[in-house]
Amino acid sequence: MPNRPARPRGPGRHHDERRAEIADAVLAVVVELGLDGVSLTEVARRAGVSPGRVQHYFPAKQRLIEAAFDRGNELSEARIRERAGGSLEEARPAEVLRIVLDELIPYDAASTAHLRVRQSFIARALADEAIAAKLRALYAGFHDRMAALLSAEQRAGTVPEGLEPRAAARALVAQAEGLASYVLLGVVDAAEARGQLERSLAELYG
Repeated sequence: MPNRPARPRGPGRHHDERRAEIADAVLAVVVELGLDGVSLTEVARRAGVSPGRVQHYFPAKQRLIEAAFDRGNELSEARIRERAGGSLEEARPAEVLRIVLDELIPYDAASTAHLRVRQSFIARALADEAIAAKLRALYAGFHDRMAALLSAEQRAGTVPEGLEPRAAARALVAQAEGLASYVLLGVVDAAEARGQLERSLAELYG
């Protein structure tokens, strides 16, 4: 649920479109070959450009992974909005909560690629403070927005008054991401993971 700046026009817009096309190519490679298959040559082939052009936009493989991470978040938000009927602001908070948590579980090729990149990015953050700082900022905003949904439900009287929204938001997101890891590893399937999240939400709503 990140906030996105308005896309520029003119040359800047073309630049952003090319970066997005390359990031989409990275996600396509991840779907078929996994993260180890990401290379300048393979990404260039999928994007229909030269390896030099890919390197112009992304000088190192790490930058390709970062771009795929950001692009995956952008595409995920678009799917969330579509599932919510086009407007998160007009949808019921309970429905937005359910959709957002469900979107954290891989359910098709696009979401699987996104979440593989996301998990890899998190793993890299353990050894890279710059990535860790970026993730902390992203999670802070994400948790705040999830907490705001829970606060709205408190005002509506649908969740307990004594609930601490931000702590509950963190717990739900952590559970969803842990289940996503299990799905990616083959420990559980997506249906089981979704069912567990549904039960957690049902318990929250009492």
